Amino acid sequence: MNRTRIEIRICGLGGQGVVLAGQILGRAAVYDGWNAVQTQSYGAEARGTTAKSEIIISDGRIGFPAVRKCDILVAMSQEALVKNIKDLKDGGLLLIDGDLVKNIPSVNARIYAVPATKIAEENFGEHLYANMVILGALNALTKLVSEESMEKAIIDTMPKNVAAINLQAYRRGRMFENFHLIV
Repeated sequence: MNRTRIEIRICGLGGQGVVLAGQILGRAAVYDGWNAVQTQSYGAEARGTTAKSEIIISDGRIGFPAVRKCDILVAMSQEALVKNIKDLKDGGLLLIDGDLVKNIPSVNARIYAVPATKIAEENFGEHLYANMVILGALNALTKLVSEESMEKAIIDTMPKNVAAINLQAYRRGRMFENFHLIV
């Protein structure tokens, strides 16, 4: 990926941890020596309404902190995909949670599906780790940041009592080899 400037949007429903995933990715980019900015927005009710986290990673100054057209869109719910797909750049990368996103609009992008929710539930007993699984899959696909920086960012961001399981979920997502490329 061209890393001069890359714009990423992670979207889903409130409660899925999309903001946390964005914060970790932004922190990892800074640890790797990049400039990064992370912003977030979600509905007034927070849980159950659409939420998004935007991350801009650049080797230069970031003058405007909002994503206009994203290079990478990560969608963790059908509703969030529908709302955000219009902002994916032509030829960009779309990564979806294949368990929760079933209808993909026609778009000029490389589209990958990973069953993040299923992996989280089967391996960790809770769907709430799907955000770390999908973050691992994203970094495996794109190599946005080093593994060392990502793991350090997870440890530094998470409370100590849950850092280890989140790190395991991230590693499980990174190891997922059967990315389903949808044409």
